[in-house]
Amino acid sequence: MVKILLIILVIFALYFLLVFFKDYVQRLKDKEVDNKKFFIFGITGFIANFFDTLGIGSFAILTTLLKNLKLTEDRLIPGTLNVACSIPVVVESLIFITIVKVNVFTLVSMIISATIGAILGASFISKLNERKIQIGMGSALLIVAFIMFSGQINLMPSGGNATELTGIRLVIGLIGNFIFGALMTVGIGIYAPCMALVFALGMSPRVTFPVMMGSCAFLEIAASIKFVKEKSYDIRVPIPTMIFGSIGVIIAAYIVKTLPVFILKWVLIVVIVYTSIIMFRSSKHNSK
Repeated sequence: MVKILLIILVIFALYFLLVFFKDYVQRLKDKEVDNKKFFIFGITGFIANFFDTLGIGSFAILTTLLKNLKLTEDRLIPGTLNVACSIPVVVESLIFITIVKVNVFTLVSMIISATIGAILGASFISKLNERKIQIGMGSALLIVAFIMFSGQINLMPSGGNATELTGIRLVIGLIGNFIFGALMTVGIGIYAPCMALVFALGMSPRVTFPVMMGSCAFLEIAASIKFVKEKSYDIRVPIPTMIFGSIGVIIAAYIVKTLPVFILKWVLIVVIVYTSIIMFRSSKHNSK
């Protein structure tokens, strides 16, 4: 069953790449592609996905970099996050689903619920104007900062030893992952809330990685296909992020493995809150 799941994931990823490159080639012909910042986007993608593999969500990091370095338009950030990070997170999933044992039914059902949420969320988000995107992103960043802060001061549950969810706990998990999948399309990374949820439901901390990365991989691809078709993303960002981000994933998973990220998380919380404030200020300016 695990092998079948991974095969489906690879096929799904290949289909997404086909859709993406079809759009890329067309926009290349229309001279809409500018690769002057290729390596800048590559470096930001490497940083975001390197730390993503270690358990710090890539969306918060990449949003912070794109916004504060003024690398893209605010209204394109949600779509850009999903499209650019989809392949690196597929690489993460292939690694962690293979090496960490988790109940297959729990894993598959959680992935399906998150994916459905993402499809519905992407259809809605891709049609929003810039001011609404800025308000949504600002709110999303504050939620991420709060969840990270809760983890830092040990307010989040520490988890149990379970490797599967059953009964009412499974129902709660499916509903939660559906909501997280929808929220991910506006920029709330699924890692922190999904980790908090499965901890609260008594699952092992180690099991959270294949659950949240598998969910993230499928839902990002599903959402990304919608964003690509709506052309609601920055065409310059995905290719360098896919390349360098995947390299960052492999280095983090097989070479670095762990880092003392406690201090880094405090720094990131401050930066995320600052970026959230900037988003709200931008939306206020747009309102005027």
